Order: sequence, then structure tokens, then C-alpha cells
Amino acid sequence: MHPELIKIGPFPIHTYGFLIAMGFIAAVEVLRVLSNRAKLDTERVLEAAYRSLLVGFLGARTLFVITQWSEFSRDPVGIFKIWEGGFVFLGGPILVIPYLIWYLSKFKIPVWSLFDIAAPPLALGHAFGRLGCLAAGCCYGKPTGTSYGVKLYSSIVEPYLQGVPLHPTQLYEAGSLLVLFFGLLWILRRKTFDGQVALSYLIAYPVIRSVIEVYRGDMVRGFIIEDVLSTSQFISIFVFIGAVGMLAFRLKQVQTAELK
Repeated sequence: MHPELIKIGPFPIHTYGFLIAMGFIAAVEVLRVLSNRAKLDTERVLEAAYRSLLVGFLGARTLFVITQWSEFSRDPVGIFKIWEGGFVFLGGPILVIPYLIWYLSKFKIPVWSLFDIAAPPLALGHAFGRLGCLAAGCCYGKPTGTSYGVKLYSSIVEPYLQGVPLHPTQLYEAGSLLVLFFGLLWILRRKTFDGQVALSYLIAYPVIRSVIEVYRGDMVRGFIIEDVLSTSQFISIFVFIGAVGMLAFRLKQVQTAELK
């Protein structure tokens, strides 16, 4: 855990924000390469990426604030303290996907083609973000019950868990996202229809997130059923079902087109 990377005079550079910035830069570079390979309008694609970053942050932060409204209603200023962490990742795509559909339709960029090349960079950028979570001390795990684990001392961590070996759920997710990143690149090179990569991401990530949620120990993330079903697991169910249904629909469309 290292919440403050460096300090320039009285101004601290937070590790969380730095890693998110690095993740975005890496994701944009990968997106640039994939966009050129797909022969899309790279300038418009990158503009969409920059806009989506802002929309995604807004969605992820908004969903977190909603889940913790009892706290933020007492301290509204805390809503803007994003350097302390506090995002529900799935809130990002909830806003970004409809926004992108509108934006891409406006400039006549193939929606499914763009979603396919955007999925791997999204997984890569998200992996950097989870490393930022570890540095900030948020999104932490449950006690491991052994000497194995990561010890956190952040004020974000519940006092009784500070200094206790915890499951490094941030590393679990970062590692899983890196595997997903390379897996999506593999699918992209071999895809048989547009949308295959994006839908693979929307099927795989909810599974990854739901499994890791089992080992999460931070109660602040919000629950639909206390200690049983977290907000992210609840949303993941619908994302997974929707993506599987859309994948079946797209496969049927491809098969129908091949028969004509």
C-alpha cells in the first residue's frame, strides 16, 4: 500500500490517480493500433475513447455514491474526493455503452467493430486501475486466516482489519484482467463475426468479478442482500444474461446470412 507516489512541494501525486492515468495511456495506445488494423476512423475512435473516460468515471462514481448515499448525504463534499477511491466499475459501462452507441451512430462508425477493438484496451486499463486500488487501500479482501495476505493500514480499511493479512483481491482482479486482455486479443485475431470480442468480454468479466466479490471484505461496496449478494454481483447477473442472449442472437444472424 502506497497511497502517495511523490510530493512536489505541497502538492501530492496520488498513486491511485497516477496508475489510472498510466492505464488510460496504455489502453489508448492499444486502441490506436487496433483501430488502424481494423481500418476505422482512428481520430474519431480516439475521441470516443477520451469522451468515454469522462462518462465512465461519472457512471462508476455515481453508482458508488448511490450505494453509499447514507454516508455521502452527511458529507456531500466527500463525493468529489475521488483520490480516496470509491468507484463501482460496472457503473461505467452502464453509461458508456449507450453513449457510445449514440456517438458512433452519429459519425457512422460500425458499432460492433468498435466495441470489439475497445474490449481488450478496456480490460488492460482496468487492470492498472485495480493496482491503484491496492495502492490506495480500497477494494480490499477478507482476512485469509493465515500469514498469507496483504496488510493494509489505510483509513479506508475498517480498523479491526488494519494490519491483518487480507486476500489481495486487487491483485486477483488485476491478474485476471491481464489474462482476459490477452484472451480477447486472441479472440480478436480469430473472430468470425463483429461483436464476438465485446460479447466475450461482457460474459467473462461478470464471472471474474462475481468470483472475486466472494473474497472481498470491504462492506462499503454495497449489497442487495447483506453479506450474500453485492451490488456488483447483482448487476453482473444481468450483464451476463444479456451478453449470452445477444451472443446467441448474433450467432443466429450470422448463420442466417450465410444461408442466403
